Amino acid sequence: MADPKGFMSTPRRDWPRRPVEERVRDWDEVYVPGALLPIISKQADRCMDCGIPFCHEACPLGNLIPEWNDLVSREDWRQAADRLHATNNFPEFTGRLCPAPCEAGCVLAINQPAVTIKNVEVAVADRAWELGFAPPRPPDRLSGRTVAVIGSGPTGLAAAQQLTRAGHTVAVYEKDDRLGGLMRYGIPEFKMEKHHLERRIEQMRAEGTKFRTSTAVGRDVGAAELRARYDAVVIATGATAWRELDVPGRELAGVWQAMEYLPAANRVCEGDLEVSPLSAAGKHVVIVGGGDTGADCLGTAVREGAASVTQLDIYAQPEDARDEDAEPWPTYPRIYRLSAAHEEAGELETAPAADADARLFAASTLRFEGDAEGRVRSLHLVGVDAARRPVAGTGRTLPADLVLLALGFSGPDRGDGLVEQLGLELEPRGTIARDEEFRTNAAGVFAAGDAARGQSLIVWAIAEGRAVAAAVDRYLTGSSRLPAPIGPYDRPMTV
Repeated sequence: MADPKGFMSTPRRDWPRRPVEERVRDWDEVYVPGALLPIISKQADRCMDCGIPFCHEACPLGNLIPEWNDLVSREDWRQAADRLHATNNFPEFTGRLCPAPCEAGCVLAINQPAVTIKNVEVAVADRAWELGFAPPRPPDRLSGRTVAVIGSGPTGLAAAQQLTRAGHTVAVYEKDDRLGGLMRYGIPEFKMEKHHLERRIEQMRAEGTKFRTSTAVGRDVGAAELRARYDAVVIATGATAWRELDVPGRELAGVWQAMEYLPAANRVCEGDLEVSPLSAAGKHVVIVGGGDTGADCLGTAVREGAASVTQLDIYAQPEDARDEDAEPWPTYPRIYRLSAAHEEAGELETAPAADADARLFAASTLRFEGDAEGRVRSLHLVGVDAARRPVAGTGRTLPADLVLLALGFSGPDRGDGLVEQLGLELEPRGTIARDEEFRTNAAGVFAAGDAARGQSLIVWAIAEGRAVAAAVDRYLTGSSRLPAPIGPYDRPMTV
């Protein structure tokens, strides 16, 4: 480590956010441009280079965190970029979108604020692009083998890049008109501007990866036909089958799924639409679901000019600090976190009746009620205990002109016929079944990412992509030098 006493002499400083009043008027990323670089070397100095770096274990990619922290503290950006890219294809994505389980596993976090690992990561990634340290890496020779990757989210892109660099001819099939999966149309622009995504895609094109957009495998091209044309197929379609809310009034107009609402807002940012057909402008918005997708809806509704926005979370409000008995270090704790969207909603008082910022905790939706035209106008809820049982006397009604359901996802979308056409076996929870080599029951067909693992984090998605690439490479050539950071049955650290 560059400074053996850095963790004692330097307090934690995070990348500062722009003022709320400024950033809610645009769709740019929420952080102050250029404000990270002046502080990041001293923040990297806080890394203890501990003998057993649990941040490695907390991150499924196995990122070499103490190594690139040391290099950043010395401002050796080239070497830091090399060590970062050794384990992560897309650090500018994870540095912006990952909730940083590595920081929860930081040894320093035992008794003080963790190292700002996520900020160091994004600083290295952005600096690598600025200084030309992320050039295309096309293979020296081609293997003569062909692979189709279905889905262009983080899993599909990671798998495609690894396999292309190994010398295979890879084509990525994406059902949407643009590449990126939920990173394109699910993640709002204020969390990650899409030029970061475009830059990586252009790098992959220069390396030789082929892309086929507006092509739904199973509908626009038969799944069996695709399998016959390629030596191997990787299914990385994600878990896009959203969970429903079966309560009275669900059929009312104005009740939408989050993944119907967010893509429309993203298409406005892409220039496809002038105004979203589901815009929250002037409406009382209620978001059902307390996770990251709900927070994305919250930040989007605020920027669209909603009259009010309230987010319902069925869980009780978490404590500010880790419960060492229930969730001991180095597991990822459920604590009260203030995302940029919640900071905005709290400062602007979008939901005056909420418990904290815009959130109502321990709240369960009972029913929706509408007007004579069949449009939703209110949401009835009740408070619940830890077992989700209604608590007497806690019922209340919220005005609601727009309701967004952000309840998570159960598995791959079955609408395109991909699963049926390949005869794929499914797990009881609806995900694609696979063996220890990521193979499905269909010969030469592999499954990775949320489609097989279930809804998870972006770091797990990229790790799955890298691991399935190694499995496909072994299948095609008999052996592989590609890294496989995880197995299909690995799971995050839990109690």
